[in-house]
Formats: sequence, C-alpha cells, structure tokens
Amino acid sequence: MQQMPRDDEVFAIIGREVERQNTTIQLIASENFASRQVLEATGSVLTNKYSEGYPGKRYYGGNQVIDEVEELARRRVCDLFGAEHANVQPHSGANANMAAYFALLEPGDTVLGMKLDQGGHLTHGSPVNASGKLYHFVSYGVTESDERIDFDALHQVASQERPKLIVAGATAYPRIIDPEPFRSIADDVGALFLFDAAHVAGLIAGGVHPNPVPFADVVTFTTHKTLRGPRGGCILTRADLAEAIDKAVFPGFQGGPLDHVIAAKAVAFHEAAQPEFADYAAAIVRNAAALAEALVGEGFRLVSGGTDNHLMLVDLRTFDPELSGKKARLALDRAGISLNENTVPDDPRPPYIASGLRIGTPAVTTAGMGPAEMATIAALIGRVLRNRDDDAELAAVRDDAATLCSKFTPYPDLA
Repeated sequence: MQQMPRDDEVFAIIGREVERQNTTIQLIASENFASRQVLEATGSVLTNKYSEGYPGKRYYGGNQVIDEVEELARRRVCDLFGAEHANVQPHSGANANMAAYFALLEPGDTVLGMKLDQGGHLTHGSPVNASGKLYHFVSYGVTESDERIDFDALHQVASQERPKLIVAGATAYPRIIDPEPFRSIADDVGALFLFDAAHVAGLIAGGVHPNPVPFADVVTFTTHKTLRGPRGGCILTRADLAEAIDKAVFPGFQGGPLDHVIAAKAVAFHEAAQPEFADYAAAIVRNAAALAEALVGEGFRLVSGGTDNHLMLVDLRTFDPELSGKKARLALDRAGISLNENTVPDDPRPPYIASGLRIGTPAVTTAGMGPAEMATIAALIGRVLRNRDDDAELAAVRDDAATLCSKFTPYPDLA
C-alpha cells in the first residue's frame, strides 16, 4: 500500500484529547473510558468491509469472517442479558430506539414516555425529535414530593390514552427503574413495553440494577456508557419480534453496519461477562452514593434526595438562584472538571441553560477512584461554584484536579 504523509495536524489534536482525558476529572454520566481492547477493535481492519444485511444473508461477498464477528457479538450479548434475540447493528441508542418504534408502531400511534425535564430522553417523544414528530407521545413524570416516577399517575394516563407502547428508561433519573410495574401497567391497558436501558446497561450486566429483559418486549441500550464499550447501540427482543426488529434496523433505518464497532461491542460484552465487572458496577454505585453525600455536605440539593444508580442531579436553585446549569458547567470546565447542565423537574429555564447539573461516576470509577476521591471531587466542585468569577481560584482547582488525576490516569501509555 502506498504510504501517505502522516497527518500531524489531526494526530496532534487527538494527542491533546488524550491529555485532556488523562488530566481532568470526567463526570459526564453518559461517558466512560473504553479498554485498550475495545479501542484496538474499533481501530481494526474491519472498518474496511461492507456488509449490508445479516450473517448468512449479505448483499456483498467476502463476509465469511464478518459473519463470525457479528454472530459472536449477538451470542455474547444474549447470554449476558438472558435475551432470545439481539441486533447489534444500531449505530447509536437513538437509532436503536427509532428502529424499535418503526418495528412496533405506525405513524401517529400513541406512546407514553418520560418527560424530558424530569429525566426522559429526546427519543422519548421530544417535539424537536423524530420520535415526537412521527408518533403521538404522551408524557409521564415524577411526583412533587419525592421526585420519583409517579406510577399511579402513569397508570391513570395509560388507562385514559390506551397507548400502543409504553417506554421506560431515562437519561437523567438518579433512581432504580423497576421494570415490573411498567409491565403490569402495559398488560392492563394492552400496550407493548420498551425499556431503554442506555444508561444502566452496565449496571444491569453487573447485577446492581434489575434486568428488564424478562419483563419488556424490547430492550434498547447504548454500549458506551456504563457498559464501557464502543459508541453504538443494541436491541434485545423476544424471538417472535426478531424479524420485525431486524428489518427495521436494515433496511429500515441503516445501510451497512460498522463491523469494526460490532467487533468492539463483542469485546465489551466479553469484558462485562467477567466476575470483575460485577465488582466494577458495584463500585460505580458506591462512588455515586459517596459523591452525592459529599455534595449535600457542600450545600447542594439533590433531586430525589440522592441516588441509587450511577448518576445524581444537582438542583442549583437553592445553592445560588442566579447560577444556571450552563454557567456552572462552563466554570467547572475551566477548572478541569467535565459534566453537563441538565434540567430538573419543572425547571423554569430552557434545556440549553437549565437549573441543574448531571453528574456521573462511571468514568472516574474506571480510572480507579473510590469514595475518598469522591469527597475530594465534591469539595473541588464547591470551590469552583462559590468562586466562579475568580480566575486564580479556578486555575488552582485545575491544578488540584490534575494532581488528583495523575494518580488515576486512564491511558498512561497513550500520554
């Protein structure tokens, strides 16, 4: 092969991103550090192959090896979650959700999904998303008292609306989502049940969150959050829905699959099946509880009073009514702490400003941090937000963050 000149510009940028990940605190709940094996598979020669279709039914020749990779990924994920069928081709969680809707619904059908400002995802019926444009979504949410899913209200709206599908799962909900009540309500109103496990897939695999597969008709998830794999999506379903799901993914929503990513998914499923992964999932939850407790000690109010999964939501309004989530995120970024602004229940601010922060522990747990480091991180967050206009203090916190990260470097051999 002809050797082309090295693109120093691009690889210099990649090098700076390696440095950023190695030297700053990563608290974005939807991010993680993939293993070197996942990175290697994602960067493999499998990226060269075109393989529209499914194993044994391709539209291109030369897919004998690719078929083995995809079959391995499907078998591993079915074993991991106890599913009858898996589609590992979705490029993202959003694609997985839309393909599932396409398989189960007709345009205009009624669907129940969680309110965006109370934890739901864009693909759970946001009016700016294709899900909200193609289907008639009706929202459910949390109670005012404890800010947890209001199953009584959900049952009532389901009885009134008679949806064809009920969607569970969230992008910013700090509590366990029990699939059993959703199944009961779906059965009572004659609805199908989809569980979006994007955020908690790794917690399910690790045994610290209930497995929705025995209860749901379809389970969708991403492979890059708590599951610690490559960026991508997956759909699990019963055998009788397998054909409809597969046709919805291809040719319904996607063309050729990303075979290098599917191989990396297989690696991630293998890693999640190891006994050590259960310890890791439990550590995520312990760290989240420790960080939540420390943040309360710093004077922050947490939505629902705490967390029992991998994330927490900080409502900044009682800490400082003038401090929006966006202002807080920007200040923390300058101080070497990455997280994201997020709406809180009944938030008066729009989503791109928001009144809260979403904070997660998957990445810092992967890096090897524990409860002691969570207390340190909470103190750093408090320092930044109390002194957000003090450039010297932000620089000092950034130095402290770098010192902390130097003891827990995720990619020391890439530095």
